[in-house]
Amino acid sequence: MLDGQALKRLAADGFLRSEGGRTRTAPRWQAAMARAAARLKQEAAPWRDLRLPIAAALLESYPAVDDEFLVSLVEAMTHVEESELAAVLGPGSIR
Repeated sequence: MLDGQALKRLAADGFLRSEGGRTRTAPRWQAAMARAAARLKQEAAPWRDLRLPIAAALLESYPAVDDEFLVSLVEAMTHVEESELAAVLGPGSIR
């Protein structure tokens, strides 16, 4: 179950937007993910899990967040990112 507080925080901070009844990523989040992915690639991080760049992007934006809330933020954003990717790539293409 998604943490409503995490979703509200991400929306209030400009990372999420509502469009056509869907929660979508905002340009601010897309830029944070691009920076995180570039940093992970530069560091040759061997990742295959979408949660790693999401966590990296969130830690860049919320450096002092406690672990419990970070987990909630990662879970919420992972759900949104998977929905965004499924809309482009088709259902079931993420896992």
